Amino acid sequence: MNVRACCLRLLFVALTSLAVGQAALADETSTSSPPTTEQVQITDPYIELHTGPGRGYPVFFVAAREEWITIEMRHTDWYRVRTAGGKVGWVNRRQLETTITAAGGAKTFRDVVLDDYLNRRVQLGAAIGRFKSEPMLKLWTSYRLSDTISVEGTVGQVQGLYSGTDFWHLNLQIEPWSDKRLSPFFGVGFGKFKNYPNISLVSAVDTNAKLANASVGLRYYLTERFIIRADYSIYTAYIADTRSGEYRAVTAGLSFFF
Repeated sequence: MNVRACCLRLLFVALTSLAVGQAALADETSTSSPPTTEQVQITDPYIELHTGPGRGYPVFFVAAREEWITIEMRHTDWYRVRTAGGKVGWVNRRQLETTITAAGGAKTFRDVVLDDYLNRRVQLGAAIGRFKSEPMLKLWTSYRLSDTISVEGTVGQVQGLYSGTDFWHLNLQIEPWSDKRLSPFFGVGFGKFKNYPNISLVSAVDTNAKLANASVGLRYYLTERFIIRADYSIYTAYIADTRSGEYRAVTAGLSFFF
């Protein structure tokens, strides 16, 4: 693995850690208010209670079919529940979707999932595509400033036959119908562009340039916290005062939100 690929991976890990920290802070804020409890009855053969809100936490108790449990608190897709015998643990939403309410109907979390999508703030994603005729990889993270405006940071790499290119850019994005499952978006931004010719080329010289870009794309809310997206971008690299290069890129990828 080359140095540039390692740098991209390390940057993505750092961005992920930052986003997780912001999401955890938001969860702490949301769970500080008094929770609304609700009783549901188990219909599966059993439900597993974990010691914490995640699959990495061990199962310490199993509640059996027809037992009533009380939902006390939510943390992302995990819910703290209390059994009739006083056991308190965390259950994944997927297991709770099989329970029934006191009114006899199936417990639904549709509104909760929709609220998560409408209130999304931080997104992390990756995409592959073509930069001119060369293969391209990019990673991005974005933060919603309002319902329709986001700021997005992107790092990318193009590995060509005769040279490699690294770039980054910061974009302001407009998403007029951000509350829809299928939503177009538009963006403009600036950044830096660096081209590395292969060392086998005679008189090879690295190129550093300022970068401007404009993009248009389409997002589709897939399921849970995942969004697929495709975009078309035009990049302008200002190589010198009297010289610039224009490049077009098409990418498709997957992102998840907090």
